[in-house]
Formats: sequence, C-alpha cells, structure tokens
Amino acid sequence: MMLHRSSLFVFALVASTLCASPAWAELRVVTTTTDLGWIAHVVGGDRIHVDTICAGNQDPHFLQARPSYMVTLSRADLLVAVGLELEVGWLPALIQGARRPAINPGRPGYLEAATAIQPIDVPVGGVDRSRGDIHPFGNPHFWLDPLNVKLAARAIADRLAQLDPADAPVFRANLATLNGRIDRRMQRWQATLAPYRGTKIASYHATFNYFARRFGLQQVGYLEDRPGIPPSPGHLVDLVRQMRAAHARVILHENFYDPATSRVVAERADAQVLLLPVSIGGAPATSSYERLLDLIVGQVVAALGPAQTAAAHP
Repeated sequence: MMLHRSSLFVFALVASTLCASPAWAELRVVTTTTDLGWIAHVVGGDRIHVDTICAGNQDPHFLQARPSYMVTLSRADLLVAVGLELEVGWLPALIQGARRPAINPGRPGYLEAATAIQPIDVPVGGVDRSRGDIHPFGNPHFWLDPLNVKLAARAIADRLAQLDPADAPVFRANLATLNGRIDRRMQRWQATLAPYRGTKIASYHATFNYFARRFGLQQVGYLEDRPGIPPSPGHLVDLVRQMRAAHARVILHENFYDPATSRVVAERADAQVLLLPVSIGGAPATSSYERLLDLIVGQVVAALGPAQTAAAHP
C-alpha cells in the first residue's frame, strides 16, 4: 500500500515533533506562596511547571480570590498550600471555583506543607474570634526556620514521586541538592547569629517566631495584642515598658504592614523598626531562599549592633 505524499508529510511532521519533545509530561504544580514555589521548582526541576498565587510582597493571610487564580488551579495536578489555616480566608473559595476534583483536600493532588513540621504557638484553651485572627492549630509561618524548609521539601518530593513514579529518582536527587544548599548556608547563618543568642526582640506579628526560636532570639512581646486587631493604647504602653526592661532594641516588622505604630513604639522604647521581607520575592535580591535568609540575618545583625553589646543585655 502506498501513502499519498501529503500523508507522508503529516506522518514525518508528527514523528519529528514527538522526537523533539521531552520524554516526560510536565506536572503542573500550583503553590500558594513563593517560598513553596521555590521549593517545588528546586525539587521538581524540569519535570514540573510551577505557578504561585500569592506574591512575595503580599500578606498571605488576606488575598482576593480572583477568577484568574481559579483558572490556574483548574489546570493543576498538584496544589501545595502552607496549611495551619494560613490561607483559610481565600483558598477554599479558589478550590471550589476551580472545579478540579484532583486538587481537593484529601486527594493526592492536594498537599499542606505544614503537615511535615512540628508547629509552635499552638493556643491553649478555647479559641474564639474575640482573640483575633488566631491560628488554632499553631503558627503557620514555619518557612523562616531553614530546617522546616528541608522537611517541607521532602514532603513535596514524596508527593511528586507519588504522582509521577517514573521521575521519582529525579525528585530524590534534586531534594538532596536542596538539602545540601540549606545545610551549607545554615552553618553560616548559625555562626553569624550565635553571638546574639538570648538577645531580646519585639515583633509586630508572630511571623518571625520560628526564625527567633531556631537562632536563639527571645521575643518579649508583639505590637498586635490580638492577631489582626489594632492594638489598644494600654497594650502599647505595656509593650514599651517590657522592651525597656528587657533592653529590646529592635522591632521586627513585615514589610507589607504599615509601620507607623511600630515606629511610635520604637521611638518611646529607644529601639528601631526593622522592615523585613518574609517571603521570596518580598524585596529586591531575594529570588531564592538563601538570599531571603541572607538578607534577614544580615539586617538583624546590623540592627542589633556589635555582638558583645547585644550579649551583655540581660
């Protein structure tokens, strides 16, 4: 049987296209934050395509559930969220609007990275709205502890391997590379902050608690008396008193929150406000996790001053 010349041309075109295409089909991964997006990209490599919903300079607690996000989720094979109810105000609506059963909670296409870590700041006693925007299962800002990033990366690698068993060796190798990158930088971060262990600090929100715990900084208080609720004048007066007594000279403040109140407190407590990004892409030159932590560590050390002075604080 002879093929018509046009048929031969179509056959050759299809064959050449197949030969030129990768031997694998990319998994489409959507993450809620840039930090999870970076982890997924490093672990997945060229086997996955990553989209991120929340930008690095946005507050991940509050995000408008736009239709464009639903469209992105409608094509996802895997949705990776932070969890611990960080995205509770907007992610359920996006999942519902996406109409993609594969990424519904409880399905293999849905992963909460916080399930891989041990949460801190789990509230004791009853939890109700009078206590503010409190997270009943613990503090969700786990990624500012580098060791938690390694745990989250392992969870993502495991889930990618479950969805794409053929590429599991690639994900394992990329995970090892990520762990090596974190371990090498961790030695530097620990050495840089070691002289400041025990130094007292204050914060606007509880975003930096994992960071402070990992590197030995001690929180004396927060400008937010109750999360998400403007502080009362009486609370701020008490915080100034606590900061002066503890010689806390720095207020860590997320750079997407208005710093006006923090600056008033800092002036009265003889301290300074340190505006910091909390996610990759939240400031210039923070395109990777290493660069984000480099910036935070560097600015904290610069604000605290000479190590011997900080160590002398009671």
